[in-house]
Amino acid sequence: MLLAIDAGNTNVVFAVHDGTEWRGRWRIATRADRTSDEYAVWLLALFQHAGLNPNDILRCVIGTVVPAALYNLRRLCREWMDCEPLIARAPLDWGFAIRVDRPEEVGADRLLNALAAHTRYGGPLIVIDFGTATTFDVVDGDGSYLGGAISPGINLSIEALHRAAARLPRIGIGRPQSVIGRATVPAMQSGIYWGYVGLVEGIVSRIKAEFGGPMKVIGTGGLAPLFAEGTLVIERTDPDITLEGLRLLAERNPSSVFHQSALRDPLRSDSD
Repeated sequence: MLLAIDAGNTNVVFAVHDGTEWRGRWRIATRADRTSDEYAVWLLALFQHAGLNPNDILRCVIGTVVPAALYNLRRLCREWMDCEPLIARAPLDWGFAIRVDRPEEVGADRLLNALAAHTRYGGPLIVIDFGTATTFDVVDGDGSYLGGAISPGINLSIEALHRAAARLPRIGIGRPQSVIGRATVPAMQSGIYWGYVGLVEGIVSRIKAEFGGPMKVIGTGGLAPLFAEGTLVIERTDPDITLEGLRLLAERNPSSVFHQSALRDPLRSDSD
């Protein structure tokens, strides 16, 4: 089985694939100082609840945009899963050209989204990922990655608005009942929601015009379904694109095997 780890700025997502389907997905808040042992205690308890044995994990793959978190995630794979993880980076075999000025600067999540979206839906296409940042990634008909656009994420914008304006409260995000807010909170919710809908529609329109042809538009990330309700631009939402990208990348890039020792089953006592 494969353990896929998607470490973002807000959450780290762990998922197990058995070669046919995803057997479990779990997330924990991203903290650069979280140790490999802390990850292991939490993850092994979830494995046990899901009926999974960590000794069945034969491969690990990590995609992260948080360099400080990589060290302990790699130690988790080596010490608790007894395997050397594949790290998603531009020099690997992605199966497509990365046609940007500095490929090494492209976030792993953006390349993973491009790989999975093109494999699932074909191109040309735009992938919009509603995460800590809202990213727009462009893939041509051959699957080549062409770059894209990065804007502040929704929750980041909400927090910045609250901190910069003394009398504006911290709000939750949701689709407002009307555009014209008749109180402060509804007005803020309207500005955030419809402002981001306008941002999505505007950037997608300009990308399509610059590309010069029709393109599919796929949304991913936790807030994608919410914003897809407010616009016809997003044709489909897919919550598993990044994880699927990790799985596909692991298939294309056999990793070296790390043998620390023959691990004893952490879920089984010595008397069993």
